[in-house]
Amino acid sequence: MQNRLAVKVYYEDTDSLGVVYYANYLKYFERSRTELIAGLGKTVSEWNAEGFNYVVVKMTIKFNKPGKLGDVCEVVTDIVPGSDYKLKMKQKLFRGEELLTEADVHIACLDGDMEIRELPPELVVWDE
Repeated sequence: MQNRLAVKVYYEDTDSLGVVYYANYLKYFERSRTELIAGLGKTVSEWNAEGFNYVVVKMTIKFNKPGKLGDVCEVVTDIVPGSDYKLKMKQKLFRGEELLTEADVHIACLDGDMEIRELPPELVVWDE
């Protein structure tokens, strides 16, 4: 399962050097994860209303090259085969063919009482 999301780097995304401020990569990645989940037919708020709340519990990120003001980039998000309880995603931000940033993201699913629960079947991916 994969999502691709185009993002443009605006002035508000950059620091005084005109490069993407490091924390803004997290926003780009979050948007892509949100779109991937929404692509399953329900908005995140609808999933939440059904008792499926997604929280990032771990993320490792590698900054390879800086994004710059005016760049048009693409976030590629893939779900990695895993378990019934923890969603794993690999995310990459490209400028054309150039890999700028990559992250491994671990997401837990919580119920309305903030207790761990199984992922919905739509998000469970196993090796084929």
